Amino acid sequence: MTSPEIAIDRSSPVPLYFQVAEQFAAAIQRGELAPGDRLDSELQLADRLGLSRPTIRQAIQHLVDKGLIVRRRGVGTQVVRGEVRRAVELTSLHDDLARAGRQPSTSVLELATVECPAKVAAVLGVDPDSPVQHLRRLRFADGEPLAVMRNWLPLDPVRLTLDALQTRGLYAILRASGLRVRSAHQRIGARAATAAEAQMLGERRGAPLLTMTRTAYDDQGRHLEYGEHIYRASRYALDVTVAER
Repeated sequence: MTSPEIAIDRSSPVPLYFQVAEQFAAAIQRGELAPGDRLDSELQLADRLGLSRPTIRQAIQHLVDKGLIVRRRGVGTQVVRGEVRRAVELTSLHDDLARAGRQPSTSVLELATVECPAKVAAVLGVDPDSPVQHLRRLRFADGEPLAVMRNWLPLDPVRLTLDALQTRGLYAILRASGLRVRSAHQRIGARAATAAEAQMLGERRGAPLLTMTRTAYDDQGRHLEYGEHIYRASRYALDVTVAER
């Protein structure tokens, strides 16, 4: 078991539990606490820091809610991998995970030719009920579920296959077919997980999810794909850089 040095400022207006939690979070982000490391027990931490067990318990729960540690029966409290941080760019989640040193994997839940829903048809610029490719995937990072992704694409110029989708990201498949994703319109939001979504993602029902819709275009301005994705807010964050105009 291990624990970083924690400094408590009792004169600070910052709650004691939050001071403890934030210093643990910083130690995890620095790599001082690695995935799999076990933390001292609540009693040990309370004795060492001179705090009450309810205060320590609140700090631990805060870290659990942020997805930085987990409680496992018979094992104790362990550090898990930090959240996936992803810049808002024209890239696929698969490629971003690989670049970040994470191991991406995919379970293809659905791949079919379907009649295009009216709202998707309006975005893709096709007639409602015209045939399009529809796919739904569960994306993992280091074996842990991270996102559920739905995408719709025209039938031409590329036909998707199960094997390709299980081993590569969608944009890599498009590039290999000679298609270049040049621009996209993207919207980011948040909502609560349904029971089915929570079960797939290993979350509780009602847990916060990040949502993202994206319409991608090629260098000729043609619609390439429309996607609706949900991500575990406890494991995933989007980074945006802004500048003064």
